[in-house]
Amino acid sequence: MDRKIGVIGGMGPMASQLFYKYVTEMTDATCDQEHVRMIIYSDSEMPDRTGAILRGEYEEVYSRMLEDAKALENCGCEAIAITCNTAHFFGDMIADKLRIPIIHMIRETTAKIAGEQPGAKVAVLATDGTIKTGLYQKHMEAAGLIPYAPEPEIQKEVMHQIYDRVKAGLPWDEPSWERIEKAVKDAGCSKAILGCTELPIIKRENNLDDYYVDPMEVLAEKVIEFSGKKLKKIK
Repeated sequence: MDRKIGVIGGMGPMASQLFYKYVTEMTDATCDQEHVRMIIYSDSEMPDRTGAILRGEYEEVYSRMLEDAKALENCGCEAIAITCNTAHFFGDMIADKLRIPIIHMIRETTAKIAGEQPGAKVAVLATDGTIKTGLYQKHMEAAGLIPYAPEPEIQKEVMHQIYDRVKAGLPWDEPSWERIEKAVKDAGCSKAILGCTELPIIKRENNLDDYYVDPMEVLAEKVIEFSGKKLKKIK
């Protein structure tokens, strides 16, 4: 089995780069031919997903997401991965318009946490759009987890890290991150999901521990498995 995977990326570009690195590093391969066949559609001009959700103006993002997915489908891809968490809101809207499945990063992430820590209280660190739609919350509740969204002042800090730091090409704001971490730990959360693809860049660059769950790592694992390639065993 050797399935080609289509990736809708570019939201943002650094996150897509990191996702491809994950897939490459996590594949048990000894030569080029043993890696995942993949088409990455880096649509960096995709309108801002959070803005569209907060304004209730879905059509532009929906149409573009569907167009990108159809392009990958027509290129012979047998499944689609979306590297933007917030974009899964629109991914759910287009899923029944496709002949191929979407490997659902949010659903797979919550299932993995629930399997490891049943009933755990877990923080969702994400954009305002992702929080507003309840994308993670509904899947977490279905999996028996207790979701926790930060209080408004801490949510502003999360947005600051995403938009003012990573998307702007700047390093993390460490004192701000310390306030975020204290807030979610004080709330009794045993894990925190990095529910925006900019946040794993902070984890990677600053060696944050496994308290923080990276959905892109989970997605990379599922992409490798779906493609029929071998997943590298953790030593």
